[in-house]
Amino acid sequence: TTSCYGRAGNMKLKRFLLRYYPPGIILEYEQSGITKSKSIDLLDLRPDSDVAALVKEIMSREPLVTPRKLEQLTALIIKLQQKIGQAEKNQYYLFKVLRAHILPLTNVAFNKSGSSFITGSYDRTCKVWDTSSGEELHTLEGHKNVVYAIAFNNPFGDKIATGSFDKTCKLWSSETGRCFHTFRGHTAEIVCLAFNPMSSLVATGSMDTTAKLWDVQSGQEAHTLTGHTSEVICVNFSTSGDQVLTGSFDHTAILWDTLTGKLIHKLVGHRGEISNALFNYNCSLIATGSMDKTCKLWDPNSGKCIATLRGHEDEVLDIAFDTVGQRLVSVSADGTGRLYDAVTQNCIAELRGHTGEISKVTFNPQGSFILTASGDKTAKLWDAKTGALYQTLEGHTDEIFSCAFNYEGDTVITGSKDNTCRLWR
Repeated sequence: TTSCYGRAGNMKLKRFLLRYYPPGIILEYEQSGITKSKSIDLLDLRPDSDVAALVKEIMSREPLVTPRKLEQLTALIIKLQQKIGQAEKNQYYLFKVLRAHILPLTNVAFNKSGSSFITGSYDRTCKVWDTSSGEELHTLEGHKNVVYAIAFNNPFGDKIATGSFDKTCKLWSSETGRCFHTFRGHTAEIVCLAFNPMSSLVATGSMDTTAKLWDVQSGQEAHTLTGHTSEVICVNFSTSGDQVLTGSFDHTAILWDTLTGKLIHKLVGHRGEISNALFNYNCSLIATGSMDKTCKLWDPNSGKCIATLRGHEDEVLDIAFDTVGQRLVSVSADGTGRLYDAVTQNCIAELRGHTGEISKVTFNPQGSFILTASGDKTAKLWDAKTGALYQTLEGHTDEIFSCAFNYEGDTVITGSKDNTCRLWR
């Protein structure tokens, strides 16, 4: 979906779709017989926003929304407001413990609704699980080495990509467990991957210093992204999917054009390996975390560094934006987290309470909680406004290396070196 306002001309609105996180309305329309969609982002919507004024503004900008649609649009925005204003979940309770694989786990991930999740392992497989029953639905077998990077093609959830130390990436049906394609071409281990938002491409990053883009339909390589001098350890698409960001142990991140595979900007300035590189939702900012103990914010248009966020006493191991892209959190080997206003770059709060390094961090979709996973064998939930510790998820017997929310934010999964996944809801 693109966030542009065009002339209606020969465009005919078919229907509105609600998007809760981040708040917005998607217009599905027909142009010259082809169904297309674009989004009206309402990132600043609050429970007390003036709906009538907002509707008026949208209608003045968007020719697809005719006066006949006024009531419907008003009702949808009110529904979004109600969702934003809903009371938060109180506590998360342990719901299931799954010993998913005999050999160590590498990663865990939810589909959009959280109805199923996947686990990758040193046993060379990825397994698909039913969340509510804890039953194994499929074992995805075929890799000849560790399955390290895994992802659902959310929001669709009908495909799974697995990246392996055997240098290949495989694309599977999440419904049947069938392998659609094996992507061959990397000359070293694949350590990260991502689907683009439309689920038409998979990006893989490898120890061979390249990233590659693969066509989901044809199974062919679309582009090799060559420009790093050391392993590529993270890969993330922009919201529109027209750009992709890679981070490397060569201390740089690179912004690429998805369509051409050409380098747009090399983000140079860190003095240590990059641990993660991300866009915020509207792609007005790029954030990078590094082993040099800092985070940096960059302007995607110029490739220039806007700010360096200091304060950690050890390596920054992960970073995350909230869903609307207005706050950034960083976590470190020093056992703390730091919450920033991404616009002013002010540190809002410090997250203190873990007794070991924090390797993973994420916001819930509502932006009200931050979830951290630590080497101290716990995961913790923090109030995203104040940084106060809200709840500790205890029970794992070894370090936790993975944690995630489902789309509604009502279920949490944690993956640990104790070889279990725990589901909390």
